[in-house]
Amino acid sequence: MEQVIDILSWAFLIAGGVFCVIGTIGLIRMPDMFTRLHGASVVDTLGMGFLIVGMILQAGFTLVAAKLIIIAALILLTTPVATHALAQAALHAGIRPKLDHDETGGHIAGEDASSNS
Repeated sequence: MEQVIDILSWAFLIAGGVFCVIGTIGLIRMPDMFTRLHGASVVDTLGMGFLIVGMILQAGFTLVAAKLIIIAALILLTTPVATHALAQAALHAGIRPKLDHDETGGHIAGEDASSNS
């Protein structure tokens, strides 16, 4: 049984590492800030999630597992808020997403239409 848990744990750890590498490549390769945020979210959700599940399997039902669950909950609660704040700050700083076609007519949520020119 212990060998099965070790194999599952390593599978989760490797999957988490792979998603972290994919997200990091996305951060480097994506063309603008908004798509780079998407690459960072892959690291935050899938990479972190798989890594923490792998570590919880290694830790068993201990205090360490409880701490890992708390860490995962904090990361899952705070990173979407931080990502949203970064995107809103970039929009208000005048950084526009690179789009094939703009269906909003240049309108940004939270801004009145007279401020767009």
